Amino acid sequence: MTRGFRSIHSRLFLLFLGGMIGILILVSILHYTRTLDIVHSKVSELAEKNIRQTSGLFNLLLEGYDSVTKSLNSNYELIRLLQEKASNPAVEVQNERSITNIIGAAYFSRKEIVGIHIITHQGKVYSYEKQFGGVVDVNYKQADWYQALQSSSGNMVWLGLYDRSPVNTMQNGTVFVFGRQLFDLTNHKSIGIMVIETDPAPIQKALSNVSLSPRSRAYIIGQAQRVIAATHPEDTMQLDVDALPKPTSSQEVVVEDHRDQLIVASGTSMADWTIYGMTPVSDISAELKQTRQELFTVVPLLILLSAMLASLVSRTFASPFKLLIRQMKQVEQGNFNGRVQVNSFEEVNQLVSSFNRMVERMDELIERIKASSVSEKNAQLQALQSQINPHFLYNTLDMIYWMLDEKGNERLSRVILALSHMFRYSSDWEAASQTTLRQELEQIQHYLTIIENRLAGRVQAIIEVEEHWLDIRLPKMTIQPLIENAVKYGLEPLHRPGHLHVYAKERGNQLHIIIQDDGLGMDESTLQAARDGLFQHEGSAVWAHRAAARKGIGLRNVDQRLAFMFGTQYGLHLDSKQGEGTTVTIVLPLPLKGEEPDESSDCG
Repeated sequence: MTRGFRSIHSRLFLLFLGGMIGILILVSILHYTRTLDIVHSKVSELAEKNIRQTSGLFNLLLEGYDSVTKSLNSNYELIRLLQEKASNPAVEVQNERSITNIIGAAYFSRKEIVGIHIITHQGKVYSYEKQFGGVVDVNYKQADWYQALQSSSGNMVWLGLYDRSPVNTMQNGTVFVFGRQLFDLTNHKSIGIMVIETDPAPIQKALSNVSLSPRSRAYIIGQAQRVIAATHPEDTMQLDVDALPKPTSSQEVVVEDHRDQLIVASGTSMADWTIYGMTPVSDISAELKQTRQELFTVVPLLILLSAMLASLVSRTFASPFKLLIRQMKQVEQGNFNGRVQVNSFEEVNQLVSSFNRMVERMDELIERIKASSVSEKNAQLQALQSQINPHFLYNTLDMIYWMLDEKGNERLSRVILALSHMFRYSSDWEAASQTTLRQELEQIQHYLTIIENRLAGRVQAIIEVEEHWLDIRLPKMTIQPLIENAVKYGLEPLHRPGHLHVYAKERGNQLHIIIQDDGLGMDESTLQAARDGLFQHEGSAVWAHRAAARKGIGLRNVDQRLAFMFGTQYGLHLDSKQGEGTTVTIVLPLPLKGEEPDESSDCG
């Protein structure tokens, strides 16, 4: 039980779940406290703010409507046409069309206008409506709205909401109606009345802004205590208008409790209206109850969800580590074949990838050590097989050298001495299978001494390697086989003098030793076969077998030993063109800064 608690899965689960529950409890307490504070301390302020905003909305709305009537009343052409008496019927029709166009322009100035009617004192009616235009109630002069407009002194008359158009008997649907008298501004003479009908939706929408709860009621009370509009018209019969508080000139907004209701009231500057908002006090308390019920329902669900989420997160995070630990135990037992495959957080993925690369590298290094050991033993065995009493041969060659020297045959004595040095170098595998670039180049000089004498000046060799590269370590007998191939297959068959150039270049973190000749070269198929035959193109599993099957030291063997010593990214690169020559590049790693040259080699 203790061990399970100490696991990363259990600890992450408890930590995440505890943190989530703590945050939930804290947020719930803060939320309830805030709600309680709003309900008990800020409701009045909120109600006052809402009704002030609503009053402002109505003022803006009514101001826009007022501007429409003023634009028509101040249209000189409209006033002239309404008063003009045309004797010609055609002119009269043209005048009526012009009046309708002017009214139509005002109609389309605001999208909520559904009808505009102008009634002159001569009884002519000009209308622009959505449908059934020109149908007017014949008894309009006895209607209350007409009497109200006729008795006005030119100010805007806000008639309020009507169940249907008061002018056009064919128009159905609730409309908001307002109007004013039309005056000839030149002689200040009344020439008729203007009635505008609009969609009540903006009025209702603005009025609903006063509501604080679903049971809130909002009203607009106009002159003579008449209800202009209400959010719930069916409740207007129960409304005691005289008992409602009314803002005075010094009060912009009134907020007070009245008969178990919170009442807010505000006047409008554009019309003699009072806007009322009424909210039952029980609704305010109900919000607190609803908040508590929501918390008691939501918090347990969130805790359950947090537990599921904590389990998911902890498992997601811990599962890769379990797989990693299981695979590490396999590696501990010597099994390097398995790999961990996960798809988790970026950092975990990087850790698993690094582990997989480490196991692959370890497996590769072990294979390389095995193959290198087999290769070195085979090379030593081949060297031993080629030796016929080395000391006897050394002494015999030295004796021949001195005999020739005594006879003054300096040329042949140099050849014998060079052969003696080469034989000592190539047959001595007991000291080490590695050497320095300096010793390799010295061996090349001995070989070239023999070649230059044998070919009588047909091969000219130039060796250009900077001094600071001479201590670089590389496998023994790396360069000599390449020089031998260049001479044997590239330069010796020529019927002209050939050139051999050996030099070194630094390329990034690599050193390139280049052996270049201007001999016969190779065609594309031969070059590709030579490239395909290099050892580093083979799989590492067959290295030891191929090394044991080889006899002698050739390109494949050189490439193999370079790969054993430094890794498969190092070795030989071949380039050749027929008739132009061949270039062989030995790619070696450079030592890191501050590292000794002999420490750069990876011996397995």
